[in-house]
Amino acid sequence: MQSKSSTLLAEVRTFRQNHPEVRYVDLIALDIPGHFYGKRYPVEMLEKVAAGSPLKLPQNAVLLGAQGGLFKIGDYCFNDGDPDANRRLVPGTLKPVSWEAQPLGQMLITSDGTDAPIEFEPREVLAKVLERLSRKGIHPVVAFELEFYLFDKKLDGGLPQFARDPLSDDHDDQPNLHIERLSRFGTVLDDIEQTAKAQGIDITVITAELGPGQFEINFGHLDDGLRAADWAALFCRSTRGVALKHGYRASFMAKPYLQHPGSGMHVHVSLYDPAGNNLLAAHQQQPLRHAVAGCLELLPHCMPIFSPNHNAFRRLGGTVNAATRACWGFEDRDACVRIPESDPRNLRIEHRLASADANPYLVLAAILVGLEHGLDAGREPITPLNEDRNSGADFPLEMLEAVRAMQHQPILREGLGAEFVDVYCENKRQDHLAFQQEIQAREYRWYL
Repeated sequence: MQSKSSTLLAEVRTFRQNHPEVRYVDLIALDIPGHFYGKRYPVEMLEKVAAGSPLKLPQNAVLLGAQGGLFKIGDYCFNDGDPDANRRLVPGTLKPVSWEAQPLGQMLITSDGTDAPIEFEPREVLAKVLERLSRKGIHPVVAFELEFYLFDKKLDGGLPQFARDPLSDDHDDQPNLHIERLSRFGTVLDDIEQTAKAQGIDITVITAELGPGQFEINFGHLDDGLRAADWAALFCRSTRGVALKHGYRASFMAKPYLQHPGSGMHVHVSLYDPAGNNLLAAHQQQPLRHAVAGCLELLPHCMPIFSPNHNAFRRLGGTVNAATRACWGFEDRDACVRIPESDPRNLRIEHRLASADANPYLVLAAILVGLEHGLDAGREPITPLNEDRNSGADFPLEMLEAVRAMQHQPILREGLGAEFVDVYCENKRQDHLAFQQEIQAREYRWYL
């Protein structure tokens, strides 16, 4: 059996043979707000890392705010000497980058699996949840769906412009689900799809959504939750790059237009035992009901994860298929937790609340903790929307209230890690306060 270092070394050497034009590789990881950070390594140095040389980056890079700044969070950032922390290469993620001007490669890095993982690194948080579930004999199968908008590459006074229809050279005005929109934007969509597949991402269904220039991409189901979240993160990066190459700006912003639908991150999750039996389908689907109850109980305390910024809260309510209460239903897209029609083997939940710009590692971790709690508690859920359209529990619709609801929730602190919860909540609180430190023109119009 090959060692990890020999496997990684073989991967790097094969990449160099297949892509001799590539001189540099971006080593990247996702921070708390969901942005990639990292370093650009000469490819020959990457061989040394693969062979076992240390790979270190500042620990506090994970704590960057939405604009890249550092906040004082406990003793981190300003009272800890800004220490380095070990990272490792994620096997199987070394791929060519086709959207940059020069030939490049990219590869995911992480602290999970190192001697001293960073407790608040998003991938490490998810890794711990998955490891705990595995010890209980629970094995998730996961699939993400992501909605996004294409805009014109150029902004108009800082504001986005509708994507230009390549056929008419006018604004995209095709209606929801119109197959013609997929044809008219076929060149860029095909490049997005092919580039994602070159990254190892299994793209399945592509849909034209309701908003002008809005699309949805579905990914294949995976029995590796970390890899499923990797796919979602990497897809966002590659799609932005490909869109720019074609004269568009791709955005996963939750609510770019008040008058048009927002963009969501939908996550399908099934749970299986070691023998491959669907745990949710057992005992006349009673575990499914328990899992739903756990998800709904914790959902109001997870809002800073599902709606990670001021704009994301704008997406909730006012448009179709975006709930404002914690609710569930069978084949009901108005529900936060939807149960799609399926056979017992594929019975699953579809968690629909998160915005498209949420951190996929943390979204999945929060969903799994909810499912885990529900199975452990064994409680019945509230009435589904199919039986009562008013069913549901309130959840916070503003960041500071959401942070207060999250920070001291004992089940979340245990399930996601107390250190992570404290760091994450303070990061979101500081980011929100920083966002408020600018007077917009509207304030002068109203109050001057």
